[in-house]
Amino acid sequence: RSSRQSTTSSRRSHSVSQHSNLFALLGHLSTQHANPAEGSCLDRHWSRDRSSRQSTTMSTKLKLMSSDRQTFEVDEDVAYESQTIKNMIEDTGTEETIPLPNVSGRILAKVIEYCKFHVEARGHVDDKPCKNEDEIKAWDSDFVKVDQATLFDLILAANYLNIKGMLDLTCQTVAQMIKGKTPEEIRKTFNIKNDFTPEEEEEVRRENSWAFD
Repeated sequence: RSSRQSTTSSRRSHSVSQHSNLFALLGHLSTQHANPAEGSCLDRHWSRDRSSRQSTTMSTKLKLMSSDRQTFEVDEDVAYESQTIKNMIEDTGTEETIPLPNVSGRILAKVIEYCKFHVEARGHVDDKPCKNEDEIKAWDSDFVKVDQATLFDLILAANYLNIKGMLDLTCQTVAQMIKGKTPEEIRKTFNIKNDFTPEEEEEVRRENSWAFD
C-alpha cells in the first residue's frame, strides 16, 4: 500500500512539475501584460543598437553542433542572437565547434532561420531598414505556424539558448492558444491527461491566474 501511495505521489509530483514548468515559461509574459508602458517585444527588439549587430561581408563563421551531431555553419552576428552562444564564444573562442546538447538538428535549423531573418531585418539599405515592422510581424506569424510538438521544442530551445525575442514570440503563441480557455479545454487542446487532484488543479490555477483571465 505504501509503495502504491509513493508511486502515485511521485507521478503527481512529476505531472505538477511538468505543467508548472510550461506555465513558468509562459508566465514571464505576464509582466509584459501588466506593464504595457514598457513597450511591446517588437518595440524593444527593434530598438537595440543596430550598428553593433549589422551583417558585414567579412563576418566570422561559426560552427554549431546539435544534439544529434548535425553541424551548422553560421555568421557570428547570427549566432550572437543567442546570449548562451555568445557567452560560450567569449569563454572558448570561435575556433572550436560549439556543442548544443539540448537542441536537435531539426529545431536548430529553425532557430538559425529565425536569427538570420532578424539580423538581416535590422540591416540598412540607403539608411532605411531592410524590413519594416509589419513585414517582421507577418514573418514571425508564419514562423510559429507549426505543430504543437515543434512549437514546444522551439520554446525550450529559445529558453536554453537565451534568445529573448524568439522566446517571447513562441510563448505568446501558446498563451494565445490557452487564454480564456477552461482547464478542460486546455487539456483537450494539448492532449493533457488530467491526473491532478482538485487541490493540485486549484494550486496551478492560483499560481498562473494570468492565463485564465
